[in-house]
Parts: sequence; structure tokens; C-alpha cells
Amino acid sequence: MDLTVDVLGTAFRNPVLLAAGTCGFGEEVAEVLGLEGLGGLVTKSVTLEARLGNPSPRVAEFRAGMINSVGLANPGAHAVRRERLPWIRDHLDSIEVFVSVAGHSREEFFEIVEVLDDGPGFLGFELNLSCPNDRRRGGLPFALDPEELGRVIEGVRERTRRPLLAKLAPNTPSWSPVVQAAEESGADGLTLVNTLPGLVIDPASGRPALGAGAGGVSGPALRAVGVHAVWSAAGCSGLPIVGVGGISRGEDALEYLFAGASLVQVGTASFWDPRAAERVIKELAGLLSSQGSDRVSDVIGRARGDESWPS
Repeated sequence: MDLTVDVLGTAFRNPVLLAAGTCGFGEEVAEVLGLEGLGGLVTKSVTLEARLGNPSPRVAEFRAGMINSVGLANPGAHAVRRERLPWIRDHLDSIEVFVSVAGHSREEFFEIVEVLDDGPGFLGFELNLSCPNDRRRGGLPFALDPEELGRVIEGVRERTRRPLLAKLAPNTPSWSPVVQAAEESGADGLTLVNTLPGLVIDPASGRPALGAGAGGVSGPALRAVGVHAVWSAAGCSGLPIVGVGGISRGEDALEYLFAGASLVQVGTASFWDPRAAERVIKELAGLLSSQGSDRVSDVIGRARGDESWPS
């Protein structure tokens, strides 16, 4: 079974990556997960300055998934460049790594990329344009404002030749404007989707389950939203798509591939099963074999190419 995916100018050994915010910078999970067997990973989001994050509790479960408000806790761009990227270079040279970048302004995105761009060990950047937990910036998140989104990507594109993934929001009212803005501004691919804004209230106390109040919904509740986003974006752009949201089984990953994703990311499932990504790879291989497919590339976009499939 050939699980290799050729996309973004490189060959991924398989289509399964770890999602941003769920594996730190790789070092945090290296002792419990065989990282070398994955297609790659996305680091936690890096901001310009170090951030301690939001008040606890930062994560809570509910029946349909999980809600979190971590608040982009990270050591800051300069510390990542100095300490984390060399570790990635020395320990993760067999997989592809994207650094997630989050800024409060266009200028912060630009400066973070300038700090990190000549660093070792990673393939490209994933621009976190839609994080619902970042409340310092007024107005719409970049991902919901095509004009501002385009300006961020265009400015980052001027500062790096590395592949750029634009991570977009699930509550986008219309996919075509933001997808076209990302493509026209220089994005090399799309990551769909980020968490969905939500609120869970503890019925015993009447208080929010999270210390910061509202947060981002992830897990099984998000999968149908994510698959629809991939389907919609694939219909209005030829950019490669990375599907993320609610993937915990090989069947879930296959849904995203059928809808048009070239790669997928496992996120929330890793919290209750640290080896979930490894299992997803094995299950996906078994599903493809049972369907008579020799290569994972054979199924990408299959649903969209099926004329009998409802539009």
C-alpha cells in the first residue's frame, strides 16, 4: 500500500499529520508516540512575544467533543527560533513540519515569519488566521475578512519562499471570497478548519466550564463541518487542502480525502489517545486496501469526481 502524497513541493510519507496545539513542538510527545511514522506535524502556534495563556481550566469535555481556550501559550518567536527549531532539526528530520504562526496584527505575522524563516528543521508555515481564543485584536478575525486575510498572506509571501498554509475558520459565511483571497495573495494550500466558537456552562455552578468563558469546539462535533468546508473549498480552488476536525479513525480521514483533502490532521483525539494518529494511519491503509486502492492519491476528491454523487 502506497500512502505517499506528493503535495506542496514535497513527498509526505503518508497523509496524516498532528494538528497545531495538540503536540507542542514534537518534543512533548516524542516519548509516547512514534513521530517518525507520521506524515508530519504542525507545531503549536507561535506568537511574537511569549504568552502564558488563558486562566484555567483551559480544556473541558462535553458529550459531542471538547472545548478549549488555551490562549496561545508559547515561548515566543525568538525562543522558538533559538531552542525549538534546532530540536526539530535534530530529531524530526524524517517527517515534514509546519510552524503555526499567530499574530494580533499584520505586522506581527510579518515579524514572526522574519524571525523564524532562516531557522532549521521545518518545511513551511501554517498561518493561524482564525483562532477564536485571541481576543486582543478588535474586529473580525483575519479569516472572516477576505481583504485583511489577503493582506496578511501577501505580506508573509513577500518574506518567505517556504510553503504557506492558510488556516481558515469554520464559521466562514461564504467560502469562495476567503478561499480566492488566500489563493490570489500567495497561499500554497489551505487548512480547513480551525475550532468553532462555543460555550459550555457547568449546570451545577451556572458558570462557564472554561476559565476564559467561551472557547473553541473540536472533536467529533466538528467533523461534518470540516468535511463540508473541504468540499466547498475544493469546488472553488485548485489549492491543496489539509482537512482537520474530528478525525479519530481511519474512516474519518477517508471522509476528508473523498471530499478533496490531500492531507489530514489529527488533533483532539490525541488527548484521549496519544497514539491516535498512528492508529488512523493503519486503519486508513486497511480501508484503502479493502476498497482495492493501491495508492492514497487514488481516493483524493473521489466524491467530487463522482457524477452520481449529489451536489
